[in-house]
Order: sequence, then structure tokens, then C-alpha cells
Amino acid sequence: MAGQEVTLDILKARQEEALNILKKGTFIPAHPLALTADRKLDEEKQRMLTRYYLASGAGGLAVAVHTTQFEIRDPKIGLFEPVLKIAVEEIEAFEKKTGKVIVRIAGVCGPLGQAVEEAKTALKLGYDAVLLSPGGLNNLSEEELLKRSEEVAKIIPVIGFYLQKSVGGRKLTFDYWQRFCEINNVVAIKAAPFNRYETLDVARAVAFSSRKDQIALYTGNDDNIVMDLLTKYKFSKDGKDYEISFAGGLLGHWSVWTHTAVKLFRRLKEAAKSEIIPAELLTLAMEVTDANAAFFDTANEFKGCIAGLHEVLRRQGILKGIWCLNEKETLSPGQAEEIQRVYEMYPHLNDDEFIEANKEKWM
Repeated sequence: MAGQEVTLDILKARQEEALNILKKGTFIPAHPLALTADRKLDEEKQRMLTRYYLASGAGGLAVAVHTTQFEIRDPKIGLFEPVLKIAVEEIEAFEKKTGKVIVRIAGVCGPLGQAVEEAKTALKLGYDAVLLSPGGLNNLSEEELLKRSEEVAKIIPVIGFYLQKSVGGRKLTFDYWQRFCEINNVVAIKAAPFNRYETLDVARAVAFSSRKDQIALYTGNDDNIVMDLLTKYKFSKDGKDYEISFAGGLLGHWSVWTHTAVKLFRRLKEAAKSEIIPAELLTLAMEVTDANAAFFDTANEFKGCIAGLHEVLRRQGILKGIWCLNEKETLSPGQAEEIQRVYEMYPHLNDDEFIEANKEKWM
């Protein structure tokens, strides 16, 4: 019994440190899914992906999210728990070897019952928090969404998610975000509406919240990564000024060219502390957004966003192919050429040399 209590104390202390890292702000890629040509899990490549992100300097990983493909939840496919477990095993091995703590985030979605069960699975497997997606729930009222969030937050720390409309999200009111911020055990919000006005709603809600000091704001706006991380938001209310900044990012874009992106993230965090932002970072902001347009297939309303990320990883020798669980998900016409264009136009953004030098040790 005493041994069990010691183990629980260690696990609790580890989670507290992970949540503190999340609060201060860190770099979190959204983890893709490695498949074989017959669309079965390629465990070797899945582990290689995780090792790549950890070696690149990621401070956390988000697994079972959109980039991991929602179809993993299909009972006939049965990959939700196995994929979460693989990531935890690799993170634990990395933490043991390096002494570092990596933030473990599991994606949770679906109606209340499903979301609660997925949250319980994440907790059982040792995840620190869940990213609670509102995708596919446009039939629910904001009141029902808030109730769902409260129930999940009773199980495990929750990261809110403002999901863009083009991939299943919806507009949520400022009042919704105000009330969401007051839910106990909400520890962060990922703002990813790909919309400046809606991003401002989230930032203002957090800034005014009585729980402001307990909630970290994360960018999921893959179209505006650099500017989100450089911007300090200031609001006035009743004669008092309120400030809020993005602490970090949780992004599908960061699942590729990761090693270089980590270095850029660290540079942006330092630059944001200054009153003067170097003009070159504003140019870099445009370059990152242009690369994202190719990866995410914005020309075709994001239809090839997952396959586009796979294509970059395939070119780098981490994935064997671009296969998705949904056979209809593949590159759009012209997308491969767009990826080649940004490769040639922005060679300073890729991390091909880093991968080439290290991929054998990640196998």
C-alpha cells in the first residue's frame, strides 16, 4: 500500500509539472497517424514519428486529434486506445532518459457519453489533459456544450477548442467563452477559428476571466502562427486594463518541419518580450503562412490537409506513404506541386538535414 501511495504521489507531481509547463507556454505538434499501404497501423513508423517530435524539442504532444484522424474511433478500426498508448510509451521512455517532462494531451470528441468515456481512457493511460473538440456537435446549444465541458472537466483537465467552421466547427459567442473560462479544471484554450474577430473573442474572454491566471491561451490558427505568438492583446474595462498573450501553440502545421519550427518558436517567445519586433519576423510570418497554405490545401477548402502533412513526412523518409483511413482523403490536384513550390521558395523553413542525420536512430 505504501508503495502504491508513493507511485501515485510521483504521478501527481509529474502531472503538476506538466500542467505548469502548459501554463507557461510550450510547443505542441498535433500527432499524425502512420499507416501501411493496406491502411493498417504502422507501429514502427508511428513510434518513429513520436521520437522525431521529441528529438526536435517539442514540449508536448497532442494525440488522437484531427491530424491523427477521427476514424481511429471507429470500433471496426479500434485504434483510439492503441495510438494513445504508443505515444505514452515513447514519452515515458524519453522522460526517463532525459529527465524532461513532456505534456501529454489526448483528443476527445463526440457527444457527452463518448467524450466522458474517451476522457476516462486518457486519464487511465496517463495523459495530463484533453483537447475537447466541439466538431460535429453543431446540433447542440451553447448551454449543452458547456455542460459537456463541465462533465469532462470533472475527470481530467480540459483544453477548450475554438474549431474553424470549414472543418466542422461553428461560431461561438463571447458569452460562451466567458462562461467556459469559469469552469474549474479548464487549463487552456486552443483558439483555432482561423478568424481574427473570433480569436479576439477568446482572448478577451480569457483576459477578463476570474480564472485568467489558471488558463493558458494557445494558438491553433495555422494561418497566423507567427503573429499570434508575437501579439500582446490589451483590453480596457471599467477603467482597468487587461493584457493577455498566446503562451504557446498546438498545431497540425507543427507536425512537419518540426525541428526548425521549434527554434522559431523559441525565437518568437523571446521577441514577444521586447517592445520592438524585428521586421524580418513579419516577413517570416508570411512565409510560414504560405507554406501552411500548401500543406493544408487551402486552395481546395482544406480537403487535402492531412494528406499534405503526410506528403511532407513521406518526402523526408519518416512515412512510407500518404495513406489515410478514409480512402477519399488524399492530395488534391496541384497540391504536390504547391508543396514543392514552398520547399523551393523557403528552404530555410524545412528540417530535412536534421531528419536525414537522425532518422536511423529513431527506427
